[in-house]
Amino acid sequence: MKIALLGFGKMGKIIAKIAVYRGHEIVYKSSASTQSGNFKDAEIAIEFSTPEAAVTNITKCFKAKIPVVSGTTGWLDQKKAIEEACIQSAGSFIYASNFSIGVNLFFNLNEHLALLMKPWSDYKVSVEEIHHTEKKDAPSGTAITLVEDILPYSDKNTWSLDHTTTDAVSIKSTREADVKGTHSVAFTSKIDTITIKHEAHSREGFAMGAVIAAEFLVSKKGIFTMKDVLGL
Repeated sequence: MKIALLGFGKMGKIIAKIAVYRGHEIVYKSSASTQSGNFKDAEIAIEFSTPEAAVTNITKCFKAKIPVVSGTTGWLDQKKAIEEACIQSAGSFIYASNFSIGVNLFFNLNEHLALLMKPWSDYKVSVEEIHHTEKKDAPSGTAITLVEDILPYSDKNTWSLDHTTTDAVSIKSTREADVKGTHSVAFTSKIDTITIKHEAHSREGFAMGAVIAAEFLVSKKGIFTMKDVLGL
């Protein structure tokens, strides 16, 4: 594949390394201040930029008829409009709050646990996420995805950040130096607590998943998820 990297920070550089190792070519790279290569040469784009730039980057790909894989979080209030733009342009799009293979298996485990816990109202669910201090959005997109997968099996209808309301699942967000990403889901009663947890040890898992998603998407049309990529 010929790949355009939209966002060439820490993640973009790791994606480039893995993509080249898997036999692909980086034909275009861009960041907030620089760009190199020819965007129109790309067969697919992988977008890991910033919340402020994501929508512009994704729309640019649709207009150029270039399939796009996006892992930028913090812009989801515009996700419906982006999906409509994809359909209108007959584009190709995958968004994931987290491309790690392990995290996507964790998503499935979380959803199954939520289903099992549905009859047991004594257990109260909460989510916690820990990330590096450079992360700009809180809570993480991964934490939001975890809650969104829990809500259909819960008596709650939304989430709240760092505090509890009667109609919301609480998400606790912590920022610490050099944390790649830790997420946990707890169901707590007066008697006991059931906890599942995913802890990332490096960014390579996120990058590998993004490249695998691009390999899946490059010859397809439409909107897909990591469940489609992994056959879950």
